[in-house]
Amino acid sequence: MSTDTTNGSTDTDTESEVAALESRIDELESQLDSLESETEEEKKKMSIIATKGTLDMAYPPLILASTAAAFGWDVTVFHTFWGLDILHEEHSKDLQLSSVGNPSMPVPNAIGALPGMDRMTTKMMEQKIENNNTASIEELLETSLDMGVEFQACQMTIELMDYDEDNFYDGVTTGVGAATAIEDMAEADIQLLV
Repeated sequence: MSTDTTNGSTDTDTESEVAALESRIDELESQLDSLESETEEEKKKMSIIATKGTLDMAYPPLILASTAAAFGWDVTVFHTFWGLDILHEEHSKDLQLSSVGNPSMPVPNAIGALPGMDRMTTKMMEQKIENNNTASIEELLETSLDMGVEFQACQMTIELMDYDEDNFYDGVTTGVGAATAIEDMAEADIQLLV
């Protein structure tokens, strides 16, 4: 008879322990949900507009976007006009660097205006990028996409430039209009025009 009491007591103890564990699990899940909602509310947001499609102007929005994403920021980059070339798989591999009108170029404008000089200065910059082990445009784009950066392609510019939406990198959001970009900027902590 004492054995039955012990088993009954053990069953009751086990049920109490299970109930306590279930209660603790519910409590922890509630705390986790609360932390997640607080994190979402506190998450910083950056909105960048990329308008240039030259090699030297492709890097700033990509570097800023990937860095902010690494810090846990919510980042959107709206690409319009020549900035669309950064998102275009084929065009992004052939971005040029203008040697004319760039005061930081070690080439005088008179020489920079000669035929073939843009191609030469572009090759020089590409060599510097390679020698420095700097990430390529494609690598920065893919890294940024993996980190959750949203790259948007302006619909009006896609139509104006007669681009095929299938030619953009996988993961690029197409069909985005100016109104959507403005709403995104209005909600952002930091807005940049590059």
